[in-house]
Amino acid sequence: MEKIKIGNGYDVHALAEGLPLWLGGVRIDSPVGCIAHSDGDVAIHALCDALLGCLALGDIGHHFPDTSDEWKGIDSKILLQKVVSMLTERGWKVGNVDVTIALQRPKLAPYIGRMRTCLAGILGVEEDCVSVKATTTERLGFVGRGEGCEVWATALIFN
Repeated sequence: MEKIKIGNGYDVHALAEGLPLWLGGVRIDSPVGCIAHSDGDVAIHALCDALLGCLALGDIGHHFPDTSDEWKGIDSKILLQKVVSMLTERGWKVGNVDVTIALQRPKLAPYIGRMRTCLAGILGVEEDCVSVKATTTERLGFVGRGEGCEVWATALIFN
């Protein structure tokens, strides 16, 4: 009998001018980017946490601590590849994922398709198994003031 497991992930990063903005593995044209130890791809970080959560493997900070020079400036797509390897080594496959990005600006609609394609390739699934949605917070809170970006992710795996 096939088993399934689900996990949830959440991450948030502050924004600052002059940094690159990476979301879902795609470079976004923006005057601000995420402050982070890695490349700051908050969408991939939340997705990593969701996938790790499926198997109760801890969180991204446990596996890739921001106190380690090994991960400084790393492309978050590499972190996601490593997390997927952890799952496959244990006999699990990704079923589908759902990612919601809260960012006041820039508008992300032009980038959603590229994010889905990028993430699907890393996860080893079809694009219709990757949902990426973007929302604003109607100018409320730190996201609405343009101070940060937050992301929620849910993942389903099976064996």
